[in-house]
Amino acid sequence: MTSCLRIRPPTPVPLTDARSTPFSAASLRTSGVTYAPSSVALAADEGAYVTPLVRKLAAENGVDLASVKGTGVGGRIRKQDVIAAAEAAKAAAAAPAPAAAAPAAAAASKKAPVLEASPLRGQTIKMPRIRKVIGDNMVKALHEQAQLSSVVEVDVTRLMKLRAKAKDSFAAREGVKLSPMPFFVKAAAQALKAHPAINARINEAEGTITYFDTENVGIAVDSEKGLMTPVIKHAGDLNIAGIAKATADLAGKVRANKITPDELSGATFTISNTGSRGALFDTIIVPPNQVAILGIGATVKRPAVIETEEGTVIGVRDMTYLTLSYDHRLVDGADAARYLTAVKAILEAGEFEVELGL
Repeated sequence: MTSCLRIRPPTPVPLTDARSTPFSAASLRTSGVTYAPSSVALAADEGAYVTPLVRKLAAENGVDLASVKGTGVGGRIRKQDVIAAAEAAKAAAAAPAPAAAAPAAAAASKKAPVLEASPLRGQTIKMPRIRKVIGDNMVKALHEQAQLSSVVEVDVTRLMKLRAKAKDSFAAREGVKLSPMPFFVKAAAQALKAHPAINARINEAEGTITYFDTENVGIAVDSEKGLMTPVIKHAGDLNIAGIAKATADLAGKVRANKITPDELSGATFTISNTGSRGALFDTIIVPPNQVAILGIGATVKRPAVIETEEGTVIGVRDMTYLTLSYDHRLVDGADAARYLTAVKAILEAGEFEVELGL
């Protein structure tokens, strides 16, 4: 007779009912059942649970897990969250520091100058003699000449670098400061030798033209009494040091009211530094008994197209405008353009190292 062992299934016990407490880990511990939290549960002391792989990835990338917001189930930090945090940190490090904006902030903080009202406001005074002489000469020149102007743009970056490099040793050696003016006078006088129509005079009464064999360059000097034009005699035969000394000497005499009539006469060509007060260029008036005057504009830094051996590039350059006003009765537009182009070429080449002792 075969006997069978019959096993009765355990009677199910409800986890909760109206008379019992809700299911909890504590209730399992009291009944001898071990409770282990699942991997998605929160640990009270360290926030969202993270896998060893995520912890390793965070350590390798220097990511603080406490600062990472998890996007997984229940706020779990995933591998993608760590990678995103690492990339954000790299982008922040590559961004310019706040100090980089300091120059712009400084530029924006520039204040307008305080301008005081002139005591001449509301006054009627007698015209000073020097102003009358200047005015009469300018009107006479405009009435007797057919004047017009031509302009070229010049890159003087190399010249300015040479000046900056040589100015200290030049001042110690020659006893005068090295301003940009002597370079312009030197280039203008050198070009006059090859373009005689610019260094000439029309003798109206005689019906003749005199082409000068010397370059006596007048330099316009602003003084309290008005604009005066002392003359650098034989400027075409002087080097940079000679022109710098003559310029400083004549300008000093004008401002000290010690200039002589001889030092104010005999110019065959004139240069006016209209950029010394910030003007880009000016349509200057040709003085009487001359046929041309060169105006030098302000030197400013601006982007310019540069042709190099590698190709065309854009760079920040020191740029200035040169204006030649001339008497069209003798000087044609082509003559003016050729002269300006010659002066431009000399200045842009900047081959003054020998004269500067470099």
